[in-house]
Amino acid sequence: MVAVIQGSKEADQVERATTVEDIARDYDHLVNCDPYRDMLFAEMNGEVIGYSRVYWYGLSDGTCSYGHFVALLPEWRGQGIRLAMLRHDEARLREIAATHPTGNGQHFECWVSKTETHWRALLMDEGYTPVRYGYLMVRPDLENIPDVPLPEGLEVRPVRTEDYWTIWYAAREAFRDHWGYSDDEWADTNFENWQESHIFTPEIWQVAWDGDEVAGMVLNFIDEKENSAYNRKRGYTETICVRRPWRRRGLARALIARSLDILKSLGMTEAALGVDAQNPNGALQLYRSMGFSPVKEDTAFRKSLFEDSHA
Repeated sequence: MVAVIQGSKEADQVERATTVEDIARDYDHLVNCDPYRDMLFAEMNGEVIGYSRVYWYGLSDGTCSYGHFVALLPEWRGQGIRLAMLRHDEARLREIAATHPTGNGQHFECWVSKTETHWRALLMDEGYTPVRYGYLMVRPDLENIPDVPLPEGLEVRPVRTEDYWTIWYAAREAFRDHWGYSDDEWADTNFENWQESHIFTPEIWQVAWDGDEVAGMVLNFIDEKENSAYNRKRGYTETICVRRPWRRRGLARALIARSLDILKSLGMTEAALGVDAQNPNGALQLYRSMGFSPVKEDTAFRKSLFEDSHA
């Protein structure tokens, strides 16, 4: 699997520094996915040339999202292998969906980078349509960081081990307002995976407290493996959120400014984050005002579970 990821990066222009250990950890904490039934491997002469996986999430709007992806080495594309695997995935997801209530709708979903041209074209040929966009945004330097005070009555203090669950639940609550929110993505097993990750660095988080209540946060991290692979010094300002009672007071801006200062103090020279381009709370505009600019676009593609484009 790692060989397929590594062998596809250049053709797909996707930056990844995935290791065997990363795969093992992630697959030890899968949600709504049985890898022994929900994965497919393509082999040639005893070597893996591609693989796929399916999974599903119940969304807060009452619909159900049936996700999948197919990774295939570039030299084997254009021969119908990826298409066959895609259709196998759809068939498997329809089997799973048959055991679920229909609710308000069921759809296939795939997130695809704009540079993954082969996979993107294949999905569109199969009747998938774009429904949402996201950006990777980068602040190319850590100079001229604005001095933004915390709103009155709030404080940032060192994160303790006993705070982890409180912060997790606060983030989960804050993200309920976001497009595509699912409780499944905030399952306890994901909390465990998060803690085991090499980018779990609570010592550099910026969490604002109002007494014993978490008001908002930026959970910063530095991916040293990625920085080494791409010869850069980038830190990430991620999981940016503010709970409803504390919104519209400049808290996110203050926490981002503090985060940029922290990253700079650790020797980083740039910062990055991901954003829903259509975030209703003005996140894109906020990040632009803090010096971030879009550098890469991702698209969510969907298709009705009941649409058979290859009948």
